[in-house]
Amino acid sequence: MRAVRAVRGLAVLCAAGFAVVAGDQAAAEARLEVLESDGTVMLAFPVTADEPWCLLWNHSVVGFEVHDCFVLRGGRMVLDSSRQPDFAAGLGHVPGRGRLRGDGQGGYLIEGIDEPVPGNRLTLRVGASAVNHRLRHGRNEYALGASGAGRRVEMRLLP
Repeated sequence: MRAVRAVRGLAVLCAAGFAVVAGDQAAAEARLEVLESDGTVMLAFPVTADEPWCLLWNHSVVGFEVHDCFVLRGGRMVLDSSRQPDFAAGLGHVPGRGRLRGDGQGGYLIEGIDEPVPGNRLTLRVGASAVNHRLRHGRNEYALGASGAGRRVEMRLLP
């Protein structure tokens, strides 16, 4: 009788372990979509845990390229790092929000920001062609301003 209870207990633990692994797997994979203001999906691709995707643009005042990189962590869209060649016009490091270091190219890299994006959604007003908003994932880069400046788009993460 004791052996039967032990086997049942082990079976329950194994089943619970499977549920945790399955839950972790689901949180390790998601789909990133970029939506037009009317809800049309203009871009979509799968993302996996800690595989970054970056929003890139040319700063509207000084023109240099800025990178804000996000990851999927625990089922959430998280701002992980930001690369900025200068701290001009609203850019910079906030003490306690990531670690600041040189990027090796004369600019700055803020790593470990670890800031969840509320609701797994980021709304963006696409800039003029000189701003050149785009999304980079792996070796692929997608222009967000192909339909013109001033459009509202939303990046959203779906489980």
